Amino acid sequence: MVAGGRRADVLSQPLDAGDRAHAQTRVLVNVLVLNLLVAGAKIAFGAWSGAVSILSDGVHSLADSISNVVGLVGVRAARQPADPSHPYGHRKFETLAAVAILVFLLVALIQIVEAAVARLLVPAPVTVNAISFVVMLGTLAINLVVVRYESGAALRLRSEILAADAHHTRSDVLTSLGVIVALVGVRWGWTFLDPLVALAVAGFIGRAVYEIARDASNTLADRAVFGEDEIRRVVASMPEVQGCHQIRTRGSADHAFLDLHVWFRPDMRLDEAHARSHEVKDRLMAAFPTLRDVVIHIEPPPKAGGVRS
Repeated sequence: MVAGGRRADVLSQPLDAGDRAHAQTRVLVNVLVLNLLVAGAKIAFGAWSGAVSILSDGVHSLADSISNVVGLVGVRAARQPADPSHPYGHRKFETLAAVAILVFLLVALIQIVEAAVARLLVPAPVTVNAISFVVMLGTLAINLVVVRYESGAALRLRSEILAADAHHTRSDVLTSLGVIVALVGVRWGWTFLDPLVALAVAGFIGRAVYEIARDASNTLADRAVFGEDEIRRVVASMPEVQGCHQIRTRGSADHAFLDLHVWFRPDMRLDEAHARSHEVKDRLMAAFPTLRDVVIHIEPPPKAGGVRS
């Protein structure tokens, strides 16, 4: 309950666009440095030892690094203000960057499967010693730090790009755990565990691919951001308002837009109805801090027997 309350408090705080972009960039740069360190260690040791599981894990970590670069490009594009060509702003460029991360994940997934199948068909000797475990445990510790750091930043900044990248790194943690299990098995003479664990890791990466694809498609397909009932309750708090319909929300959880039809008395003066509609807008934006704009269409309530949609 406490954790959920803290999360709600974080999500209710408005964010300055410039500060948010700078914070995202700082997080991505820090994570990029750590990912390059992890990827270099795994690829170098995997190539030397002949362990396909370690080498595949290194390729996965390298994909993490590439996705960080893509994320930096996406954040830079997303921070640009609205202009005549993009009246709703450039926020979806961040979502597109998340899709690019998905592509890199798919590339890593294919490489892992290909390498694992090849090793199953043609077994090869694998060198496993104390250094193998030192490398894997050390990189695992770094990955755990990255996941905690980036997930916390994603929640605080309400950032799709950081959340997607944290998903990617989380799958790297699972990969590393699987590799450690494989190394223990190889030390006991079960060399087949090396490619088998690599294939199991591919399943974890596939799940991460699905989750990122689901979240990105929700934004790109303009899935509703807020529930209609929540919006109706805010609108109904204005005594002068007789109801609303045609409620539509779009965008992402941290950058949403709302338009709706609000009913006022037929005999209300236009200027008064206009003033009341601005009060409705203010209440909606206060209730939903991530709203960037609200468009209200003023109209009388439907006649008796009319359909309210």
